[in-house]
Amino acid sequence: MHREALEVLPRLLDRFAIATPILFGHSDGASIALIYAGSGLAPTPVALLLEAPHVFVEDLTVTGIAQIHSSYGSSNLRERLERHHGTNVDALFEYWTRVWLSDEFRSWNIEEHLPRVTCPTLVIQGRDDEYGTLRQMDAIAGGVSGKIETVVLDDCRHSPHIDQRDAVEALAVTFLSRLHL
Repeated sequence: MHREALEVLPRLLDRFAIATPILFGHSDGASIALIYAGSGLAPTPVALLLEAPHVFVEDLTVTGIAQIHSSYGSSNLRERLERHHGTNVDALFEYWTRVWLSDEFRSWNIEEHLPRVTCPTLVIQGRDDEYGTLRQMDAIAGGVSGKIETVVLDDCRHSPHIDQRDAVEALAVTFLSRLHL
C-alpha cells in the first residue's frame, strides 16, 4: 500500500495532470489515500472520502480474509471479483491474501500518517463490516488534523458502495458540496 500511495498514485496524478485531487477509496484503497494524504507529497488532496479504511491490522480482518481465502475455489467469489479486476483476478487475489495473512503484516500500521492529513475527510463504515471494526474509524477521527466527518451505516457490511449505494452517493455529494469547490 505504501508503494501504491507513494509511487504509483503520484505518477497517476501527474500523468492525468490532476492538480487538486479528491481521493475516494475503499478498504485498501482508502488506506492508500490516507498514506498519500499524510505523506506531504504534492498535489495535496482537496478531500478524502474513505469507505471501510484500515489503519492497523485487526484479528477480525485476518480471520475474515482467511475464511474467504479458503473458500475462494468453491464459491462464486472469483466470478464476482473478475468483473472488477479482469482476467488477472487469481494472481491478484492470491497476492492480496498472502500479504494480509502473513505474520510480517500483523504489525502493519499507518497511524503515524494521520496527523499530517489536513484536508477534509469523510469516513464511511458499515456497522456489520466483516473485515474491520469501528476502531479503525475512531483511530482516523482521533488522528487526522483536518476536518473529519464519520458515518456508520446500519445494515451495511464491508462495501458500503454496494450495500448502501444511495446513502453513500448522497453522503459523498453532500460532503463535497460543503467544500465549495
